[in-house]
Amino acid sequence: MTLKGKTVFVTGASSGIGAATALAFAAEGARLLLAARRAYKLATVAAEALARGAEAVHTISLDVRDRKAVEQAIGALPAEWAEIDVLVNNAGLSRGLEKLYLGKVEDWEEMLDTNVKGLLYVTRAVVPGMVERGRGHVINLGSTAGEMTYPGGAVYCASKAAERAINDGLRQDVLGTPIRVTTVDPGMVETEFSIVRFHGDSERAANFYKGIKALTPEDVAEVIVWAASRPAHVNIARVMLTPVQQANSLLVHRES
Repeated sequence: MTLKGKTVFVTGASSGIGAATALAFAAEGARLLLAARRAYKLATVAAEALARGAEAVHTISLDVRDRKAVEQAIGALPAEWAEIDVLVNNAGLSRGLEKLYLGKVEDWEEMLDTNVKGLLYVTRAVVPGMVERGRGHVINLGSTAGEMTYPGGAVYCASKAAERAINDGLRQDVLGTPIRVTTVDPGMVETEFSIVRFHGDSERAANFYKGIKALTPEDVAEVIVWAASRPAHVNIARVMLTPVQQANSLLVHRES
């Protein structure tokens, strides 16, 4: 299925997988609706997307944790941007790696509010329009963490297990419509993810990937665009991708 001229909405589009996904869709000639909290970074991605071939770009400064802001932003879209063809629910983060009984409640709330409630808020605002128009594709960003819990990651893993359940439930709920629903579940991807997790400790974040050739944001973006470009009768329910050196959330081979 061609993506040229399709309206693609990417959340968390200011960096990492979100930015790479925006640029990958841009190269296909898509129209990009990009949302993120950091407007200044979003502007840079938007300019690059236009240079890469996007038909048009519209940006929204948005925190998906804010339900009213999500509803207002989607409800106030100009008519030419309101008919979203592909939604990429990418906004998400991890905070901390402490044992559960020592974890920071503020970190738990930020993860659950973003990864679960934010996902729900955006989905609820966008999918009814897709059903009404009889076309659309929802692509959610999951994680290998949603399949297997690792020490210190109980709440983040729980949030990604919830993503997987929401993804599967939505796919069941739109059965009988042409709407497609996909989860893309990466393993270790070297982005700002670990810097955010460790509250800006770049040295600790770098050590997390030491001895591993991790996935790049572009690797994940390529899979997202591939899933979106399958023929309209084909639904890619789930793709899990990891570096060759990673078997799952617990087993990783590091080169010395």
